[in-house]
Amino acid sequence: MSLKKEYVIGCVGKPSSGKSTFFNSATDSTAKIGNYPFTTIEPNVGITYYTTKCPCKTYNVKCKPNYGMCKDGRRYIPIKILDIAGLIPGAYQGNGLGNKFLDDLRHADVLLHIIDISGTTNEKGEETLQYDPIKDHDWLCTELEMWIFNNIYTSWSAIIRKQKMGNISIFKILQSQFSGYGSNEAIITKLLDLMKLRDTTDLSLWCKEDIIFLVKIFIQVRFPFVLVLNKADKVNKNTSNNIIRIHEKYGDSCKIVVASSLAECFLKKMVKQSYIRYIEDDNDDSFSNKVTFVTSNDSGKLYNKDDEKPLKELDDKLKNRLENIKDMVLFRYGVTGIKEAINAAVELLDIIPVYPVRNIRYFTTNSNMKGVQASGSYGNIVGSSNIALQDCLLVKNGTTVRQLAKILGHDIDKNYLYAETIGCVKVADDQPLSNNLNIVKIITTKQINSV
Repeated sequence: MSLKKEYVIGCVGKPSSGKSTFFNSATDSTAKIGNYPFTTIEPNVGITYYTTKCPCKTYNVKCKPNYGMCKDGRRYIPIKILDIAGLIPGAYQGNGLGNKFLDDLRHADVLLHIIDISGTTNEKGEETLQYDPIKDHDWLCTELEMWIFNNIYTSWSAIIRKQKMGNISIFKILQSQFSGYGSNEAIITKLLDLMKLRDTTDLSLWCKEDIIFLVKIFIQVRFPFVLVLNKADKVNKNTSNNIIRIHEKYGDSCKIVVASSLAECFLKKMVKQSYIRYIEDDNDDSFSNKVTFVTSNDSGKLYNKDDEKPLKELDDKLKNRLENIKDMVLFRYGVTGIKEAINAAVELLDIIPVYPVRNIRYFTTNSNMKGVQASGSYGNIVGSSNIALQDCLLVKNGTTVRQLAKILGHDIDKNYLYAETIGCVKVADDQPLSNNLNIVKIITTKQINSV
């Protein structure tokens, strides 16, 4: 299993697909937005948030995250996101800004492919009518395949010589070839399993098609995709049909989210300017972020929840824009799709939140902190009144307690003694972490300054 402290989501797609708008709506960033190719020359780096249920609600304690936030039991866990400049067909041959864009992808663990589902931009991002967006994912995958294939194929003779010399496993051969694309032990192990490759496999018998197939399987393992069908607010006779067709073709192999990043950007702007206020369903544990909001016209709900300021009156122009968003996006899909896409990316990586604490009785990072008696669905527990569950990190589902110690740092790993979970219950070193076991205290042989 790969042990990482940081995971990265990459946004990819052709120019003018709404990719930078998606990035801005997910991060509240100010990436340059333009309806022309290559608006984004350098990959923009931002922070977005994975939304999940916080243990504070289950155990009836008040948490105070060091990073991210918690609102009414919804934990917003920060995760890095990259906005990578638009790809066009032939990028692996140097078209557009070519290999530089492809090279930036190496830093991402999962890819959000932002697709203009309205069909109003062609493969180069130029305005058109009735373009078939189902082509976009096909040629983007081809770009990735040919980029990696060309690099590997040029050194295939050397690979064969290495294998014939003996004393080198096929695992080491492939890890050496794919290491430049962010591969790790877990990825190569899965690749070997899917391809049914053994040390006895004779690579000298492989033809071009065999190598291309190897690259295709590697990409499936290394770069999982979420297809974000963007510009769903541009309702025309083709949009709904395009959504259905993409679900039919890719629904079994990719996660698919329908989205309107433009609508999300506008709604966030209206919230910031105190024109509207979001209403979240406290009973919604799916965190689908179904959008409901109130305006100054809604009697008895005239205050912004965050600062208690009266909501501003909407002029006719703003009213019309909000009504259009309600009709074209929220009525049809219930959501803008931005948080859904981020959550889908995190879930595709099969990573879970883990809360390391110093005091397992109070869920605090201060070993001497005393709290107040609290009760939760798991029985009576003790929790801190104001600084519980401060730290949270995302790790692979199934990471063991001992592996967590290694992730937390060299000193903790070196001085590891044992671990405890809720109720001061000792946990085995090889116990896998899960959503049901994710609050952990690690006991060390000496005091460590940081968790």
